Amino acid sequence: MKKFFLFMLISAASVLTANAQSKDIVGVAAGSADHSTLVAAVKAADLVGTLQSAGPFTVFAPTNAAFGKLPAGTVDGLLKPEAKATLTKVLTYHVVAGKLDAAAVIKAIQSGGGKAVLSTVSGGKLTATLDGGKVKLTDETGGTAWVTATDLKASNGVIHVIDSVVMPK
Repeated sequence: MKKFFLFMLISAASVLTANAQSKDIVGVAAGSADHSTLVAAVKAADLVGTLQSAGPFTVFAPTNAAFGKLPAGTVDGLLKPEAKATLTKVLTYHVVAGKLDAAAVIKAIQSGGGKAVLSTVSGGKLTATLDGGKVKLTDETGGTAWVTATDLKASNGVIHVIDSVVMPK
C-alpha cells in the first residue's frame, strides 16, 4: 500500500510539474488551492501583468495558512484599495529577480559562509540560511519562514512555497 501511495504521489507531482512548466508564475499559483489568498493579493496589487512577463523571477509563495498566521484583519486591510502601495511592497518583497532553483539557493548559502542575502524586487533583503537541512528565510523585521516545497517551475521562473509571510521594514 505504501508503494502504491508513493507511486501515486510521484505521478501526481510529475503531472503537476509538467503542467506548471507551460504556465507562468501566476498560472502556476492560480492552479494551487493553497495559494488562493496570494493570487487574490496579486490581483488586488495589479501585479498580474508583471508576474506574467518574461522575468525570470523566483517567488517565495506563502500559502493560505501562512496568510492566516498574520494578525486578524491584516489580509483584509491589505486588500483594500487604499492599501495598494503597502500590499505591493509586501508582495514584491517575496520576489527575487532571476531564477534561483533550490540548488542555487543552497549553493549561495554555502558560498556565503552559511547565509545568502537575497535582494528582493521591492528593494529589501531576505536572508536565507540552512537550519536542520531546510532553508529558512529571515525578513527585515526578524520574522522567519521555512521553505516547504521547492522548484515549482513556471515558464518565467520558479516558485518555492513558504509557511509564513515575510515582511519588509
